[in-house]
Amino acid sequence: MMIQMDQDLCSIQEVRDLVQQARKAQRAMERMTQGELDKITAAMSSAAAAEAGRLAGLAVEETGFGLKADKEIKNRFAAVTLYDAIKDEKTHGILAQDREKRTIDIGVPVGIVAGLVPSTNPTSTVIYKSMICMKAGNPIIFSPHPSAVKCILETVEVVRRAAEAAGAPKGAIACITTPTLEATNALMKHDHTRLILATGGGAMVKAAYSSGTPAIGVGAGNGPAYIHHTADVRLAVKRILDSKTFDNGTICASEQSIIVTREMERAVTEELQRQGAYVLSDSEHTKLSKFILRANGTMNPAIVGKSVETVAKLAGLDQVPASARVLVARETGVGRGYPYSNEKLGLILAYYVENDEPAVLERCVEILEWEGAGHTFSIHAEDENVVKKFAERVPASRVLVNTPSALGGIGATTCLFPALTLGCGAVGGSSSSNNIGPLDLINIKRVAWGVRELEDIRAGNSASPWENSRSEVKVDDAMLQELVRQIVGRLM
Repeated sequence: MMIQMDQDLCSIQEVRDLVQQARKAQRAMERMTQGELDKITAAMSSAAAAEAGRLAGLAVEETGFGLKADKEIKNRFAAVTLYDAIKDEKTHGILAQDREKRTIDIGVPVGIVAGLVPSTNPTSTVIYKSMICMKAGNPIIFSPHPSAVKCILETVEVVRRAAEAAGAPKGAIACITTPTLEATNALMKHDHTRLILATGGGAMVKAAYSSGTPAIGVGAGNGPAYIHHTADVRLAVKRILDSKTFDNGTICASEQSIIVTREMERAVTEELQRQGAYVLSDSEHTKLSKFILRANGTMNPAIVGKSVETVAKLAGLDQVPASARVLVARETGVGRGYPYSNEKLGLILAYYVENDEPAVLERCVEILEWEGAGHTFSIHAEDENVVKKFAERVPASRVLVNTPSALGGIGATTCLFPALTLGCGAVGGSSSSNNIGPLDLINIKRVAWGVRELEDIRAGNSASPWENSRSEVKVDDAMLQELVRQIVGRLM
């Protein structure tokens, strides 16, 4: 007991020391130019890209989650794709000036950021969060997941060395070396911590929200995927399975269930089987259901990021062929007693068949409201009106159309901002619904000149630049005809 107490005390003291160093770094970064911050970010991008493969291997070796090749892709995504998206962004100093309205917007860093790092995406999360923080001029202190400490510390070291060599002050990028719950809480609640980027389990994200420090968190994903009758079924199934199997399903935006109408059941089922999905029998369904959740209702880490072979062996499913890519379980309900309706960060998909499209829509809403509200929904359809109808109703911040959800949600196969922190909006308990980037990590000062006096207001002369900007130019028919005549004359 005494040893544990000492460890807790040591970890809390480490947090205090890291925060003091970060405060010094913050003061130095506040005086930097946009060009200096950009130079630091570019150096981090190059260093992380060069080490993407090695860091991916370390993550798989330490955590046992996912696939090395796919984690390398995620590392490169964070290092290169993200950099390409942010390299020309203005985050520091004068961002905009409106001479008509006489206003200036000035970007300033929020200050010290606490970065919580999950075990499912440890190295890519460090690369991503450190880069958006440096671009915005903020120091960041990481709190690593205990089961991924080594690979997280190594990744922090890679980006830290590159950043400091490019001009970043010491203490700008740091990490707790002895992770404890007490240390994480001390970091989140520290008077000088200004923002928390919370990626991890539900309990940790809730702790971030309740810490008293502003937080941007990511809740459970649990996104349903609807295959509409206008979809190319072969391509829809391919995209879903590509998504679900990427890094063994560890991305929170990956599909957690497939939903179809009864008329589509046969075609979709046959295509799932054709492409390597294994549809569980009733008895197999029961066996596996016991291993999805722990006794407290949270996701069982034994299924997270593991191969189908490993999961099948765990559940005693001896009929699953070696070629199986994903386990598919038919489900009829949502909530307690229906474990397949929860988020499953592994190679398991729930499969719902509903009588008609209105029932499908209600089921999608029900699933997201049970778990995953505000996160992600995907739909495969060629009918844009159907897409719009679902987009208006489902409680999701990202509605993805005809794309693998895991990769579309983070902006790899869509034009969404490339990010590994996906805000869930107010409905999901988050302060933002954005794919989080540097602009979410700055405050904007607004400078405004007076444009009228009190006497003008009292006299009823309240005209302002706003009023002028909203004025409409009315063109009568005669004027329009004359304009057309002149344009045609010039073309002839």
